[in-house]
Amino acid sequence: MIGTKSSTGVRVAQGTKPRRPIRSDLLMAILFLAPNLLGFLIFTAGPVVVSLITSFTDRSLLTPDYQYVGLRNYSDMVHDALFWTYFVNTAYFFIGLPFSMAASLFLAVLLHQGLRGSSAFRVMLYLPSFTAGVALMIMWKQLLNPDYGAINAGLRSLFGLLGMNVELPQWLNSTNNLLALNPEKVAIDTNQFGLGARDAIIFMGTWTAIGGGNMLLYLAALSNVPEELGEAASLDGASGWQKFKSVTWPQLAPTTFFIVIMSFIGGFQGGFDTAKVMTGGGPASTTTTLAYHIYQKAFEQFQVGYASAVSWALFAIVFAITIVNWKFGNKEDLVS
Repeated sequence: MIGTKSSTGVRVAQGTKPRRPIRSDLLMAILFLAPNLLGFLIFTAGPVVVSLITSFTDRSLLTPDYQYVGLRNYSDMVHDALFWTYFVNTAYFFIGLPFSMAASLFLAVLLHQGLRGSSAFRVMLYLPSFTAGVALMIMWKQLLNPDYGAINAGLRSLFGLLGMNVELPQWLNSTNNLLALNPEKVAIDTNQFGLGARDAIIFMGTWTAIGGGNMLLYLAALSNVPEELGEAASLDGASGWQKFKSVTWPQLAPTTFFIVIMSFIGGFQGGFDTAKVMTGGGPASTTTTLAYHIYQKAFEQFQVGYASAVSWALFAIVFAITIVNWKFGNKEDLVS
């Protein structure tokens, strides 16, 4: 083949352009990636490394001086009864997870039927997720007011029509809960059974989540279910429920697994905004989660070293739960 030499000494065939040197392409790629990479190093990776180092010190915002204390912060955290109480508070809010997932799936199945006005309903159902979180919390705080809130007003009218005299929940002012947990220690206390602040936050979170991202994920997954599978099941005489159980649900397993993983991660990292806006962590610290506990230790009590240790403990908890879910849940998905 007749060819010529390029300026780099590489012989190329006539009629073709010489390839750009790999070093030049690499330099151009680095230039394009540099802004994002620098932002990641400065605002994400850097603070993460600093927080890990800080967790082994007694650093405080009240003084610039600090010293290395080894594992003392972690030891104090493990022996701190409040830490475990806040861990239980954080885990308690997962009660609403299966209900919100089931409701999201139910709505997705309904909207997937292509009924009249489905597009409008999708928009309306997604609005709570699109609206600013603080605005929603302020609205729900008013709705849950035990004296003049709309929820207790509706319940009062309903029980009045039924001729029933029922003590209405105090919601955000009450330490009662559905698991009858004592607010001061991790123990069962039957006197605490009822509806309280934690349950009110679960109701609000479920209402917000059922029409949000989970519903959209299920809608996308439903659109990828092969229609011929449902048609074959119908020819075999399968009912609607049998088709959903044997055809649709196995196809949704990967999406469900993803939602469970992300919900666990978000659940353990969440709780700060609701505590800060709605309850201040009360009553009796029943709505104080690990995320809000970190904020209190760092920016109210100025114990940055201890707060960093709790942050890394929270990371370890989330990582461990994710690994367990991935190991056992993902196997079932693959089988499905």
